[in-house]
Amino acid sequence: MFGNLAEMAKLMGKAKEIQAGMKKFKEDMPNAEYSATNSNGSVKVTVSGDFRIKNVEITENASVNPVILSQDFTEAANTALNMAKLAAQQKMAEMTGGLGIDLPMF
Repeated sequence: MFGNLAEMAKLMGKAKEIQAGMKKFKEDMPNAEYSATNSNGSVKVTVSGDFRIKNVEITENASVNPVILSQDFTEAANTALNMAKLAAQQKMAEMTGGLGIDLPMF
């Protein structure tokens, strides 16, 4: 009987740790930045940890064809967003000890 109470107390302590970690996570992630460049190096996109585009850099050698430029932008943006998502998932896994808790929506 007392073993179950000890486990419950331990679980409650872990829940409080996770809650505090989640608060810090939500505060820190918008300030984190992740950048990626498309495969030919003509477009660089920087996103924040809360999945917002912060900056777009287009080099002078970028295509003037709007279809190609759009594809280049999409490639760089998706790569940067994936980097932010992976970083958030890693931080979440560290915080929760691998309990499989999903990312909060921003």
